[in-house]
Amino acid sequence: MTAKTDTPRPPVSGISEIRHLFRTNVTPVYVIGAIPFNLLGIDRWVRSVTYVSYYDPWDGGHPRVFSPKARAEHEFSSGEEINNWLLTTPEVRSVMGTVRDGHRPKVAMVFFDEETERICAELGYDLILPPAELRDRLDSKIVTTQLADEADVASVPNVLTTVTTYQELRDAAEAVGLGEDLVVQTPYGDSGKTTFFISSQEDWAEHEEKIIGGEVKVMRRIRHRSVAVEAVITRHGTVVGPFMSELTGYAELTPYRGGWCGNEMFPEVLSPELRSRSSAMVRRLGDRLSREGYRGYFEVDLLLDLDANEVYLGELNPRISGATAITTVTAGAYADIPLFLFHLLEYLGIDYELDVDDVNERWDRLAAADLWSQMVVKHTKPSVELIERAPRTGTYRPGADGRLHFHRPALDWHQLQSDDECFFLRVYGPGEYRWKGADLGIIVTRGRLQFTTDDDEAYRLGIHANHLITSMLAEFRCREITDAPTAHLALAAK
Repeated sequence: MTAKTDTPRPPVSGISEIRHLFRTNVTPVYVIGAIPFNLLGIDRWVRSVTYVSYYDPWDGGHPRVFSPKARAEHEFSSGEEINNWLLTTPEVRSVMGTVRDGHRPKVAMVFFDEETERICAELGYDLILPPAELRDRLDSKIVTTQLADEADVASVPNVLTTVTTYQELRDAAEAVGLGEDLVVQTPYGDSGKTTFFISSQEDWAEHEEKIIGGEVKVMRRIRHRSVAVEAVITRHGTVVGPFMSELTGYAELTPYRGGWCGNEMFPEVLSPELRSRSSAMVRRLGDRLSREGYRGYFEVDLLLDLDANEVYLGELNPRISGATAITTVTAGAYADIPLFLFHLLEYLGIDYELDVDDVNERWDRLAAADLWSQMVVKHTKPSVELIERAPRTGTYRPGADGRLHFHRPALDWHQLQSDDECFFLRVYGPGEYRWKGADLGIIVTRGRLQFTTDDDEAYRLGIHANHLITSMLAEFRCREITDAPTAHLALAAK
């Protein structure tokens, strides 16, 4: 039997009509993932959203989260493997079905590949994401740099080259005036695992096996802050979201040097002038990606040079990202609609009109006025441990003793009111393992997490952030073991 296509919709115009369209939406949208982190809360705007999750942080308490009771017997080596298993397991297929009232199920996720596309095509699902082949090509830091150059989006002074010895690296850097303190990136990788800081033969010897054999990006090392921004490429142009600072490399949160471990959004992330310049950069990059055939959601890391007061392209993440969780909850999202709804407009076959310049101007004014922060808490020790007790997902508040105490269950962090409370999204629960680099949970708060000292512009974790980290880690009770299965998935990866 041939599946019916989605019923054509009349054209919609303006934010009010778009908001109404999604509140009355009947097309089933499934968000697939190991944990329902990135797009959690999007169901507040979009009717008929279901989160299909390998792990259930609410233990059955979230009405829109479905987690199969039967777990896979083999170990997963990637987020793509988890998502492909979820799509094919009988329990999930029974929940998703195929065509519902003439509407094919729509599927969104962070991690996917060509196998995901094949599975969705066979089962009658619409994967509402750019083609995996295109995304993989754009995911290369080499390709991103080349496309950014074409779009007049500046990168940190760099050279794209291939090197086999430390002397070759030095020669390539010297030829374009990069100096001796260098940052080397391989084309693919995340969370600081493929970014190497090299200023000596000893540094080279530590990382050379991961560098030799392919083209790399060699950059001058600058004193900088990382800034994240998400955007959506639509048929009417690129819509740019709010700018956030990034938490990277904090030993309290991650074992990876330079590894992403959170975001915070506050009015002073960028000055109005730098914010305007940065937004224009992202729009130019989005327009260039559009010419490659890309549409929908993407994230950009920008590098703010603290000495030159310049903003450079850091890297492109052509996907829904870890920062989406904050973008969705900002004042700009509540004034208009979340960025992800612009993505949905592109993939639901909806005829719509949109004044992109008007939306970007309003987001620039409204989104920058809000304050939200998040931290991804990883297990930083080399041990493998069995979790016997883990903190519950929900809202926490300080008690009279100063410690954090569980306040109430909550479906997401949208109802946090003040900076003295936080939301904790548990990842691994009792009976599961934690290992070096494992994501234990995500802390979301309306308070600031990073501060600068009087004599240094570099960020450091503040007292409040450290208190939240130590308080949540204290809620875990674990037993170290030597015969546990190994795994290395970054479930909340950027």
